[in-house]
Amino acid sequence: MNIPSKPPAPIAVLIVEDEGDLRDSLVEYLTLEGFAVEGVGNLAAATEWLQQSRVDIVVLDLGLPVLDGLTVLQRWRQAGRTMPVLILTARDHWHDKVAGIDAGADDYLTKPFHLEELLARVRALIRRAHGQASSLLRCGELEIDTRSGRVLWQGQAVSLTSHEYKVLHYLLHHAGSVVSRSELTEHIYAQDFDRDSNTIEVFIGRLRRKLPGLPVQTLRGLGYRLDAAATS
Repeated sequence: MNIPSKPPAPIAVLIVEDEGDLRDSLVEYLTLEGFAVEGVGNLAAATEWLQQSRVDIVVLDLGLPVLDGLTVLQRWRQAGRTMPVLILTARDHWHDKVAGIDAGADDYLTKPFHLEELLARVRALIRRAHGQASSLLRCGELEIDTRSGRVLWQGQAVSLTSHEYKVLHYLLHHAGSVVSRSELTEHIYAQDFDRDSNTIEVFIGRLRRKLPGLPVQTLRGLGYRLDAAATS
């Protein structure tokens, strides 16, 4: 007797948006696209939902009452919550984007926007999240636990921003191979973001300061390579 397999659970999306009409539109649209969607209007309700239910991705508005969205996002990351977070906000200045990225956001979408673009970004974040390995990775004195996001260097815990972690994780997965700056940019951002800037160089520089002796080589005009000989 063949027992039919249980269908996979739909991707769970949490919308944190205090504008009721927009929140309802997002919930309706993403539900029609096959997601399991919950919409809340404040950060207290969002935190409660995260504690009680499975959430695969969060769409987070920054302009919420009582407590700033960036502060809560930082707290979520510090608490070990690794689900992808897409910031949705009217703040469109470049330094707001940098602040969101450093707080742990995975992508940044400014208002006004097209629903189709939001859907594309949500799907891209989910693909990358599902493609990440969930094993213990090592390279010399470096150790990454991809389940918890914990990074150890010479046996000591190291605090990294979300995007520093993504750069390091990607280099480790491609140890021994040359990884271009544009490839790293495409990996850590859902859409083109500041491709002509030195954003990746900044992240590499931060990693070298936080993990002195990390065997990352800069190949001028080509990109970066993590020394495969140091990988165990």
